Amino acid sequence: MYRPRTVHRVLTRLTGRSAGRAWPRSFADRLTHPVPGPAAVMRLMRERGNRPTGPTVGRVPVVDQAVPLVRPGQAAVTWIGHATCLVQLGGRVVLTDPVFAEKIPGTPRRYTPPGVAWESLPPIDVVVISHNHFDHLDEPTVRRLPRDTPVLVPAGLAWWFQARGFRRVVELDWWESTTVGGVRFDFTPAHHWSRRGLLDTCQSLWGGWLMTADGPAAHRVFFAGDSAYGPAFAEIGSRFPDIDVALLPVGAFRPRWFMKPLHMDPAEAVRACDDLRAQRMVTIHWGTFALSAEPVLAPVELARKAWAESGRPAGTLWDLAVGESRLLTAETSH
Repeated sequence: MYRPRTVHRVLTRLTGRSAGRAWPRSFADRLTHPVPGPAAVMRLMRERGNRPTGPTVGRVPVVDQAVPLVRPGQAAVTWIGHATCLVQLGGRVVLTDPVFAEKIPGTPRRYTPPGVAWESLPPIDVVVISHNHFDHLDEPTVRRLPRDTPVLVPAGLAWWFQARGFRRVVELDWWESTTVGGVRFDFTPAHHWSRRGLLDTCQSLWGGWLMTADGPAAHRVFFAGDSAYGPAFAEIGSRFPDIDVALLPVGAFRPRWFMKPLHMDPAEAVRACDDLRAQRMVTIHWGTFALSAEPVLAPVELARKAWAESGRPAGTLWDLAVGESRLLTAETSH
């Protein structure tokens, strides 16, 4: 049964269990734009701004590839769908925002199946969560994970996993870090928000994850999760130079009157990649769920256009098909 964090903390105190770190009741002071109100949401629904225009079925490219075997000194990124990616670096396997369900609340069934079947996943060393929206935090998927899986979450969200039996949960504020198996994880700001129910708006934080492997062939991967465009990307790039690849959202950007403060459009994602000073960009957060009004292929088509206009080499835009992987070697790093 769903309950907001405030109710969970009261129950925790009554049972004598540890409530973990003390966080503010709300992170609304971190917002870079007001959360859309009921009037804006009703207008969006009335105008069908949460459903794409044009054909959808069979349009998103899907490949059937095995997850690559990554050797020492290499790293790899596999796009499973939406914001769910498999990142292999530093000898560890990281799963981002795992959503393997066929359907999430408020949307039709997904356009494309997960690019890697659950049964074909390698053992997961770490799960990272960007925020608690249903297209990034899916309870049926989470319940399939072993309860001793290390899970890294935004401030105010550890309780949600602990209530479901997870024993190795670390929650971080912006600019805090932790290390798991020799890979460092820095939690970074994003221009977004959080809400999972009617009573928990901004009760947990939101952000991205910067992953850095140790060693002479170190790789650095940035996972943005979900974000509008803003100055945080330039600060991340300044604090963390030599990002090899940035996983950036390019979908759910129309209508702009509603989506601009919530999601980047493809051109803004390319600009964010420049701000990050990242060598490569992976297009994520498109082609999986009906969340917005743009045609289903518009995110990747417009990202290719903006990338070409930026003068970057075409090969450094990793516009992956669902299920596709790309490899980083020591020679191609930085």
